[in-house]
Parts: sequence; structure tokens; C-alpha cells
Amino acid sequence: MPAWLAWSIAAVLLAVGEIFTPGMFFLGPVALAAVGGAVAAALGGAAWLQLVVFVAGAVASIGFLRPVARAHLRMPAAIRTGTAALEGAKAVVLQRVDENGGRVRIGGEEWSARAYMPDQVIEPGKRVEVVKIEGATALVYE
Repeated sequence: MPAWLAWSIAAVLLAVGEIFTPGMFFLGPVALAAVGGAVAAALGGAAWLQLVVFVAGAVASIGFLRPVARAHLRMPAAIRTGTAALEGAKAVVLQRVDENGGRVRIGGEEWSARAYMPDQVIEPGKRVEVVKIEGATALVYE
């Protein structure tokens, strides 16, 4: 088997492994390094050169790409958009909120709401926190 093919197979297997290990972002950068090894082999590089290219590529890609990817996984609330941006927001109860429903004002918008804790009842005028958004309903907690 040609060396470039072995490196290519290794790159594909590492990439597939990355897909099945969400949140880690370790195998992806190593797969990129294996692609570098395949390129070195395809260009006729010696085995030691292929290994040096692979190791250097792995160190460089893990050192650079992994911190960037992990920072995007922990996106701060100020950068979130859509309904995800509403999680953690403060709201005011407009109509009594319980496990069956109610109304709240989040910012300048009126939303249907439900109590996050099933046995909780929140009266109008109380300030609550939006825990989660399910469809067009805010789950709130006092």
C-alpha cells in the first residue's frame, strides 16, 4: 500500500472519530496533520520527513485550532442570537404564570410563558428569569 494512501485512510478515520466525539475537538486537528503527511508522501518525501510533517502539523493545528474551536463552544450570552439570547434574561409577569401558561414581558415583547418548576405559581408584577425557550413559550423561574 502506498504511504500516501495509508496517511489518507488515517486522516479519514480521524475525521470520522472527530464527528463521533463532539465537544473534544482533538481528532480533527490530528486528521489535518495526517493530510499533511499524505501530501509529503505523495510528493515523494522519505518516511522520516512524512513523520516530521505529521508531528509538526499536529502540534501546530492542536495549538492553534483547538483553542479557537473551544472558545466558540463557550459563546458568551452577549454574542448569542435568536431565542438563545433570551435565556437568562429578566422578565416581568403580566398574567399569572403556572405550569399551564401565562404571559410575561421580555424586553419590549410579550411572550407566552410557563413556570419552569411544575408546582410554581408566579403572580403578575413579579420579576422572573427566563430559563429556556420552547417554541414561542418562555419557561420562567422566580
